[in-house]
Amino acid sequence: MCAEVDRKKNYYRRLTSLNTRPSSFFLMTTASAVAAAVAAEGVAIKLPSFKITTNPTRHLTIPASPTVRFGFSRFPPSSSCLSIVSAGASSSSSSVVNKDDQKLGPGSLGHTTRPHFPILHQEVNGSRLVYLDNAATSQKPTAVMKALQNYYESYNSNVHRGIHFLSAKATNEYELARKKLATFINAPESSEIVFTRNATEAINLVAYSWGLSNLNPEDEVILTVAEHHSAIVPWQLVAQKTGAILKFVSLTSDEVPDSAKLREMLSRKTKIVVTHHVSNMLASVLPIDEIVGWAHDVGAKVLVDACQSVPHMVVDVQRLNADFLVASSHKMCGPTGVGFLYGKSELLSAMPPFLGGGEMISDVFLDHSTYAEPPSRFEAGTPAIGETIGLGAAIDYLSGIGMQKIHDYEVELSNYLYESLQSVPNIHIYGPIPSQTVQRAALCSFNIKDIHPTDIATFLDQQHGVAIRSGHHCAQPLHRHLGVNASARASLYFYNTKEDVDDFIRALKDTVSFFSSFK
Repeated sequence: MCAEVDRKKNYYRRLTSLNTRPSSFFLMTTASAVAAAVAAEGVAIKLPSFKITTNPTRHLTIPASPTVRFGFSRFPPSSSCLSIVSAGASSSSSSVVNKDDQKLGPGSLGHTTRPHFPILHQEVNGSRLVYLDNAATSQKPTAVMKALQNYYESYNSNVHRGIHFLSAKATNEYELARKKLATFINAPESSEIVFTRNATEAINLVAYSWGLSNLNPEDEVILTVAEHHSAIVPWQLVAQKTGAILKFVSLTSDEVPDSAKLREMLSRKTKIVVTHHVSNMLASVLPIDEIVGWAHDVGAKVLVDACQSVPHMVVDVQRLNADFLVASSHKMCGPTGVGFLYGKSELLSAMPPFLGGGEMISDVFLDHSTYAEPPSRFEAGTPAIGETIGLGAAIDYLSGIGMQKIHDYEVELSNYLYESLQSVPNIHIYGPIPSQTVQRAALCSFNIKDIHPTDIATFLDQQHGVAIRSGHHCAQPLHRHLGVNASARASLYFYNTKEDVDDFIRALKDTVSFFSSFK
């Protein structure tokens, strides 16, 4: 009994010391179970003063719990992969990927690229780290970290402003990253790529520069209920200033944004359609090329949030024919702090500046200024030089593998994740069911009956070293539409493996068993 009490006390104390608080249900049930057990042993402990908003009425018993483990340690990749790590750090990764890596076995893309990511080779809370939070941010290969280090060690300087060697080299590498990105998404011209802090800033740039100049009272902006907050809030702000009207497309019975309904909503009043390519919660993939065609038929523009597609599949802006497209570096193996806007040249040339300052000007007088041509017009001030160069290195790395190869592997691994999750009791997985005609993105958002998603994520991390996301995923309107406040989300990338999925499923079933024992 004493050993069981000690385990519960240690776990509970650790839990209540976290910066991110667990759900009130877990605090209540765990605190009550610990208090009951300690009372039986004649020991007094002080419980935290968190405000409890939920009052469970179930009879509480002390469940069996695993040994509590906290902390982390690093361990090197297996010896069989050391040569791959060395090769990946110095050359294109295409040389280390097997031709039949579509399979999920030892020769898979996940197994052959995993050694390139040092962060994955560690233990967290006594277990092998299983990182399944890739929709929030991806990990970085050694090649990207070396590119950053090389910039700061060898040619750190400001860009576009100096004639000395360091500035010239920094400028060349910075602009080379722009060319790499243009090629990566098949933009006709590198000048159609604007570097921003992130995709959020890129959307704001379009909303404030294009939106304030082109929207009038009663004009319509069409979005879906599944949009990220970054795609909703800027247009709400612009609509308040212009009198434009925001209209939202709902979901089908398959929990997919209703593209047929979107087409019906289009009219000559529609000025722009703002939509994701891949949902960060539903894993659904929208037919962007069709949506763009419908929108253009009524004279509307289209802005595509491609944060969850550019890192995972071939994205060709000329084939999609989108007017604007945004994505973030940190979700595609690049550094944080940089993203990009693709915009058709004729649109960017007609748009006023978003921010004022250095670099975006042509000439400055006391009473007025003239502005540079795009993309400089929209890149005021010193940019994230090292991060942009790091993004260029990430593009080299992804291109060396091949985006179609990444997509094909992720489809197989995603299907395996979905099928495996179905074996978990009382689970609901959001979004479409995968089939021969329906492909899901490499993520699954889910809820399990009577267990809060934050409790799931906390237990997975502290007891099994599994990193997933819990919360509303910056998609509160979508969660409200689905009738839930939050969900748990496991999201994959090409360096994940079948073993990652298997470890996650085992840990999730143990988590369900743990919380079910409170009933």
